[in-house]
Amino acid sequence: MTKLAFENKDFLWGDDAGSLRILSEYLHPKAEFIRNGVTDTVVVFGSARIPSPEGKKNANGALHKGLIPLVKYYEQAVEFSRLLSDWGNHFDREFPGRKLFISTGGGPGIMEAGNRGASEAGGESIALNIALPFEQHANPYATPKLSFEYHYFFMRKLWFMKHCRGIVAFPGGFGTFDELFEVLTLVQTGKKEKIPILLYGSEFWEKVVNFKALAEYGLINEEDLELFSFANTPEEAFRFFQEKIRLELTRKLGTKS
Repeated sequence: MTKLAFENKDFLWGDDAGSLRILSEYLHPKAEFIRNGVTDTVVVFGSARIPSPEGKKNANGALHKGLIPLVKYYEQAVEFSRLLSDWGNHFDREFPGRKLFISTGGGPGIMEAGNRGASEAGGESIALNIALPFEQHANPYATPKLSFEYHYFFMRKLWFMKHCRGIVAFPGGFGTFDELFEVLTLVQTGKKEKIPILLYGSEFWEKVVNFKALAEYGLINEEDLELFSFANTPEEAFRFFQEKIRLELTRKLGTKS
C-alpha cells in the first residue's frame, strides 16, 4: 500500500524533505508553548558532565578528578532553579497573563539540575534536548509536555532565545561555551535585545576565560565587558534575575511590580 507523503519515513529523512524537518522543529515547540502559556524563560546552561552528588557517589572512582570540585555547582544549580521556579509559580500575580519557566538543554549534569530544581519547587520546566551519540540523554525532571528532542542545533538555539528573559551559564565545556558566546554575540550585535547574562562561579570563569584580555587587544569593546555579570551563590543569582526581569517587564508592559 502506498504511504501518504507525511507518513513516509524514507522521504521525511531524505535530502528532499530537509526543509520540512526544520519547519517541524519550529512549529511543534511553538504550538506547545502557546498551548501551555509559556511567555518568559530563564535559560540554564552548563556541563552535561558535572554529576549530582548521587552520581559522584555511584561513579566508583571512574569520575574524572577535575570534576570532583565542580559537583558543588550541580547542587547550587538545583537551588537557584528552585528559587527561580518558586517565583515563577506566582509570576502572574505581578505580571498578569505571563508565565515564567526554567529552560534547559534537557540532558544530564547542570541541565538536569535546572529541571530538578524546578521540580522541587513544584513547577513545570522546559527541556530542549539534542539527539547526540554520546553524553546527551533526556533527564527525568523536566515536564514531559514541555520536553522536545531536536536534530538541528540551530533550531534548538532559536527556542532557547525565543522567550528568554535571561541566561545563567554554569561551568561547562565546548557546548556551554558555544551557547554562551552565541548569546553574547547576538546581544553585542543587536540581533537580540539586551538580556541579563550571568556567569555563575567567578572562580571558574575568570580562570578559563580572560575576558579583559580580549578588550585589551581591542577584539571587543570595553563596554562589552558589561554585557555579563558574575554570581557565586544561588540567592545572589536569583536576586539578580528577579530584579532585572522585574525592571524589564515593568518597563515593557507598564506593570507595577
